[in-house]
Amino acid sequence: MDKSAWQDKGEGHRQRLRDKFLTQGIEAFTDSEVIELLLTFGTPRSDCKEAARSALARFETLPAVLDAAPAELQQIRGIGPKNIFALQFIQGVARRYLRQRIVGKQYVRSSREVADYLIHTMRGLAHEVLTVVFLDAAHAIIDSAVVAEGTVTVNTVYPRELIKAALARNATALVLAHNHPSGTLTPSRQDEELTRSLHLVCSFLHINLLDHLIIGAGDQVYSFADQGVMAQIRDDCRRILERTG
Repeated sequence: MDKSAWQDKGEGHRQRLRDKFLTQGIEAFTDSEVIELLLTFGTPRSDCKEAARSALARFETLPAVLDAAPAELQQIRGIGPKNIFALQFIQGVARRYLRQRIVGKQYVRSSREVADYLIHTMRGLAHEVLTVVFLDAAHAIIDSAVVAEGTVTVNTVYPRELIKAALARNATALVLAHNHPSGTLTPSRQDEELTRSLHLVCSFLHINLLDHLIIGAGDQVYSFADQGVMAQIRDDCRRILERTG
């Protein structure tokens, strides 16, 4: 097969993928086909089928491919800087979309959407980050922001900066979230100490810390509120405030 015939065949295959999406939606795609089509955005004239299959075989899941470091992706034959740009750009678009989608929504009714956003932005990171979701008096979402990076403990998170960010947004309630690079959802003693410390600081300024979420490797999160931990921390902090008041 000459080069022009090969290119025509490849373009026909890519067009069939595009048509498949337009008529059947993303649910009709395998993960390998999703990756393949994303890779072609970077190199539209290249056959990306084998590169997509190799990436999925190496990283095992679609999220793991999208979260993979550029240096790791470049080790796969057929994936270069332009393909990696396409993958990272779609990640950036998805994160912005999910973040903006939750703004203005009532937290309790949209907790799954908040979890989806946090999972997408925090899962797979090689280091810990602490994200805060800022809420108004009706618990509608005002904004979200990363307030700390690195090891997230009571000694590394600065309450002053968190409170400053909350006051700048006129927030009256907060939800914390941090990730475990190990993938586990089990909270550590340091996680509980951090939550207790920040809840106490927030209480002095009449800011309600509603929950602390832990993001692991999967599609689920650990909620301090759902597990009854926040209620215990709230009771402990109330007793401290009564003694100091």
